[in-house]
Amino acid sequence: MAEIRLTKVEQGQTKIRNVPIAVTPEGFWCCPSPVVFQKTLKAQNPLNKPKSSPPPPTKTSVQKKQAPMTERKPTSTPSRPGVVSDDQRTFASDAPALSALVNERAPRPKIENLPRKVAIEFGEPGTSDMKVILMGKQGFYVKLSVHKNVLMENSSFFADKLSEEQSSLSCLEIEDCEDIEIYVETVGLMYCKETKQRLIKQSVSRVLRILKVAELLGFNSCMQSCLEYLEAVPWVGEEEEEKVVSSVLQLQVEGIGVTPVLKRVSSEVSNCPKDTLFHIMELVLKSSEERGRREMKSIVLKLLRENSSVPSYAGSADICNETIYSSCRSCLDSLLSMFRQAAEPGFTDKPMENKEPVLKQITLEADNLSWLLEILADRQAADEFAVMWASQQELATLHTKLPVVSRHHVSCITARLFVGIGRGELLPSKDTRQLLLQTWLQPLINDYSWLQHGCRSFDRKVVEEGIGRTILTLPLEDQQSILLAWLGSFLKAGDNCPNLQRAFEVWWRRTFVRPYVEPQGNLM
Repeated sequence: MAEIRLTKVEQGQTKIRNVPIAVTPEGFWCCPSPVVFQKTLKAQNPLNKPKSSPPPPTKTSVQKKQAPMTERKPTSTPSRPGVVSDDQRTFASDAPALSALVNERAPRPKIENLPRKVAIEFGEPGTSDMKVILMGKQGFYVKLSVHKNVLMENSSFFADKLSEEQSSLSCLEIEDCEDIEIYVETVGLMYCKETKQRLIKQSVSRVLRILKVAELLGFNSCMQSCLEYLEAVPWVGEEEEEKVVSSVLQLQVEGIGVTPVLKRVSSEVSNCPKDTLFHIMELVLKSSEERGRREMKSIVLKLLRENSSVPSYAGSADICNETIYSSCRSCLDSLLSMFRQAAEPGFTDKPMENKEPVLKQITLEADNLSWLLEILADRQAADEFAVMWASQQELATLHTKLPVVSRHHVSCITARLFVGIGRGELLPSKDTRQLLLQTWLQPLINDYSWLQHGCRSFDRKVVEEGIGRTILTLPLEDQQSILLAWLGSFLKAGDNCPNLQRAFEVWWRRTFVRPYVEPQGNLM
């Protein structure tokens, strides 16, 4: 808490400036507009360019401005002040207000005579029995005329300072106030019956500032109102949410419950992450609305990427991978079942309304598997997927029995696996890589023309580089058998076949130009 000391306010020191104060429905005086503080600070640092003094005021205007404060008493049912925001505070035009005891048309005073203090009176005018002086930055002072009983009832801090031993204390000086404007507003809230209503339509950042000062002053009812406000108001953006959570967690006051606010970001119920993630996956994978499914796949993929980058998330990574692989197996079983139906004799002769659901399901499951593979590749956990896919000999056999328009989505999965191996995103064993090429390279070649022209996301150069690199990870004799088989297809199909010339050149040099090991007996 800022230092407090006894002071004696002498007359003739710095000039005091009275500011407009708006009356509240309870009959008390509200703290002034932040604009008052800003204008006062600006007045202390005026521009170098002087302005011409306005003409002297008329007699009538002087008389109106010099009306005594005691003649402007609040009515019994005044209207509420206007909405308060962090940037600007305005009060309702029909609310009675005290006029500034400063002539608006008076000649501009010299810099050394500019006011450096603002005087604010709380409660009924002329009834205060104590002064609190707040000293802020740049020598800016605020003198508050307050009531001891109000401060002692609402603030444990003031209650300690105004104990029986110091009952005669008439002035307190608080030095180094970091947020003098909020100090004034917080003291003003001690005079309000419904503190929470005063916070309505305030910004979250301003309420956090009030909460901080209320904690310093031991103003528990205000703190509770601030927490109730924060529990109910929306938090806009991650930055604001972090500020709220950080501020609430720093509260160390007994009897002030922060749990309702923190429930928004934490749960007391121990839900199993595996069950929750599985439920989300099922909803996305089984969605029949294409646009919504595509957008949610993108969002979930992005969020899982963010989770993977958080160190504290590493412990639950295995649980997440298990859930993803469970979904992979479910989609793969469904895809194989649809391929079996589509490959049955007479399926092509069925009416379109009978074939369409099966063909749509094939497209859906292939797209689902591509999405799940993308997640696993990002998490560096796709090795098992490569094993699963390489062992799908039945699916690869049925692949040739379906028209290319219905089956080419499956080849996108194969292409993504080759790209992942070529980039080092997954490291399957030599046997798995060999089986993957043996099972799925030819089906991919068969669909290559369609993939180039009918699949927007297909990148020919990336896929060809991935296939070539995958082939070059195998033993030299396996490279030779696969590349010679590819050469026969390429010489027949041309651009409708993957161009693996770079891989072919590497194999050629390894074989004919610079063999690294001379042929010898069996090398261990």
